Formats: sequence, structure tokens, C-alpha cells
Amino acid sequence: MSRSTLVVILLCASVALLDGFDTQSISLAAPALGPVLHLQPSGFGTVFGIGLFGGLIGATVAGMIGDRVGRKPLVTFGVMVFGVVTLVTPSVSSVGALETVRFFTGIGLGTALPGIISLTSEYAPAKSRATIVGMMFCGFPMGAVVGGVVANWLIPAQGWGSVFYVGGVAPLLLLPLLVFKLPESARFLSVRGDSVAAAKTLERLGIPAGNTGAVDGGPGVTRSPVAALFKQGNGPGTVLLWAAMFLTLVMTYFLVTWLPSVAVAAGAKNGLLAVSTLNLGGVLGCLVIGRIADRRRPAVVIGSAYAVGAVFVGLIGWATQSDSMLLVVTFVAGLLSVGAQMCTIPLVAHFYNTRERATGVGWSMGWGRLGGITGPVVGGWLIGAGLAASSIFLLAGGVSVCAALVLFGFSRLKLRATAPATVKAPVNDAASLA
Repeated sequence: MSRSTLVVILLCASVALLDGFDTQSISLAAPALGPVLHLQPSGFGTVFGIGLFGGLIGATVAGMIGDRVGRKPLVTFGVMVFGVVTLVTPSVSSVGALETVRFFTGIGLGTALPGIISLTSEYAPAKSRATIVGMMFCGFPMGAVVGGVVANWLIPAQGWGSVFYVGGVAPLLLLPLLVFKLPESARFLSVRGDSVAAAKTLERLGIPAGNTGAVDGGPGVTRSPVAALFKQGNGPGTVLLWAAMFLTLVMTYFLVTWLPSVAVAAGAKNGLLAVSTLNLGGVLGCLVIGRIADRRRPAVVIGSAYAVGAVFVGLIGWATQSDSMLLVVTFVAGLLSVGAQMCTIPLVAHFYNTRERATGVGWSMGWGRLGGITGPVVGGWLIGAGLAASSIFLLAGGVSVCAALVLFGFSRLKLRATAPATVKAPVNDAASLA
């Protein structure tokens, strides 16, 4: 992998980091923001969910657009929208205004995600694609870690709005780098028929021109790009991947948004620190699980991690009685379940060919965002109903078990590669996923 290709992946990881920063900063700002807006903690479930709903719309619509206009426009436009709207957040004075800015923040983030996942998948070497895409998306939990540290430092000193000033300025500073340094997908350019632009892009990145033969083309874009996700025998796999993304983000976003409040309410002194150990575990887990998945059957490896991780997710509520035990349990839960969730994303990207990849990733992320909405909102209902912390985290562990079963079912599908016979197919194509 050339140095220029590494820059592409780091830029995509930076966008993922901004997503994680934003998700964690709003949950950590909630305790200080609640009294200002006269909003009870359980009422933030809707605030958390509305931003993810915006992400759902952004991801699904942008994914279809990305397979027509390219990956780079998605990323640059999404980051611009996200940065501008985040800067507006500290000026809100009502719950309705907060929900509005969170919705448009989600639109921006959701628009960028299909682009960064598709670009990373298409430029990563085939033999280590799952690892590299997973490493790129490690930016999300790292952003959550950074968000926790920044919020804990800034909010007591400068107020809750300060964390959103940081979260708004950072993407706007990143935007010029994306405009001038982030290339369009050479595979997308080749499939579109612009071989000259594809060759120039590869030359700029220091990639041998012969690598354009690795384009997994498939049939042209249909009138309905979503319909293409169900053709060539890919329908069952598409449905199972959507289900897996939904379930995994129900669990992940519930843990990320409600772990601080639930743990502190249960008497844990390290409730805020537990968020960092959960996300740090997710980063390490992504690297380990992704590496194993590159050498074994990916769906089985990832599903097994979910199954084992469910035990530790369920133990979080019990571990709140001991500060040291809480940190250990949340780290292992992040290592297995959150790490597996990030490895599910390259599984989706590998499943589709170049012509439909952004649409496939966008719609899968859209279903994931729907799960992300469900997790915080249902969490708010459960907390408002007075359910014990032990019961709440047992339910979250059950969701992880369901995700494992879905991926085991996916692994048993008899999938076929989607690349035409005259084109060299990438190593991790649909057939190898099974």
C-alpha cells in the first residue's frame, strides 16, 4: 500500500472519528444541557434518536447518489453540512431547536459514511481489506474516547456549548484536505467509462495501472439502484446484512449513549471512564477480529465474537457494584461486541460490486442507523420505567446474541461472486464471505 493510499484511508478515518466525537459529546453534554432546557434525562432518548434518524436518511439517499456521481462528493458535502450545523448547536434555546440541529447534523454524517467506507474498501489491498476497513472505522470509537476527554475537560470550565464549537470547527478544518487530497474511486471512474481519469488517479496514488483490472463491475446501474441489491442471488444476503446492521447498532448506540447515565445512577464512580474503556476495547477488538476474519470465514468469526461478547454486555449491569470490575467488563464487552460491530461494515462493503457498493453500504448503514435510533429511544423508555440496570444490560446482551445468529445464517448462504468472468475479482468477494 502506497503512502498516498494510506493518506486516503487516514482521511476517511478522520471523518469516522468526527462521527464518534459527535455521538459521545451529545451524550456527555446531556447532564449539563438538561437543566438549561428543563429536560429530564429520559427525555434525551428522542434527542439522541433524531440525530440518528437524520443519519438514516443521509446514508440511504447518499448511497444511491454515490453510485451515480462518485464517492468524493458525498464525503465533502457531508462534512461541510456537519461542521456548519454543529457550530449552530450552542445557540439553541429549546428542545425543538436542539432536535432540529441534531437532525441536520445526522444528515451530514450519514451522507459522508457510504463514501468513506466505499473508498477505503476499494483502495485497500484485497488480502487485508477487512482489517483495513475495520481499522479505518476505528475512528468512530476513538472519536468517542476523544469526545469523552474533551467534554470532561471543557464542559465544567466553558459550559456545554464549548464541546460543539470544537465539534464544528474540526470538520471545517478537515474540509480543505478532503477537497484537495481525497481522490475519487478509480474503480468507480473505470466502471463509469472514464479510464483516463482512473489512470491519472492511480498514477497520483502510486498504484500500478494494472490494478484497474480488479474492478468487480457487474451489470450497469438499473433504474432502481436498490433493486440491484436483490439481483444475481444477492437478495437473502442483503436482507441478512440489513438485519445484522440493525441489531448491532441497536446494541452499540444504546451502550454509547446510555452507559454513562445508567452506570452513574447505579452508583458507579467510574461511569464516565467506562465509556472510554468500552470504546478502547472496541478499537483493539476491531483490529484482532478483522485480522482473523481476513484469514477465516468472516461471517463466522464476527458472529462468534458477538455471541461471546453478549455475555460481557449482559454483565455490565452487575459490574456497576465494583468500579474496577466495571472497567474490566466494559473493556471486554467493547473488545468483542463493539469490535465485531465495526468488522460487520467491511463485510457489507465486500458483498457488493463496484457499481452498487455505495448503494449497498448506504442502505445497510441506513438500517443500522434505524437500529441506532431504536437503541437510545428504547433505552430512554426502559430507564423512565424504572427498570434495573442489570435487566437493561441483559436485554442489550440478548440483542448481541440475535446479531450472532443472523451472521451465522449469512455464513450458510451459498453466495456467488458478482464480478464477471472477464474481470479479475477481488479476493474478498461475495463467494468468499460464505
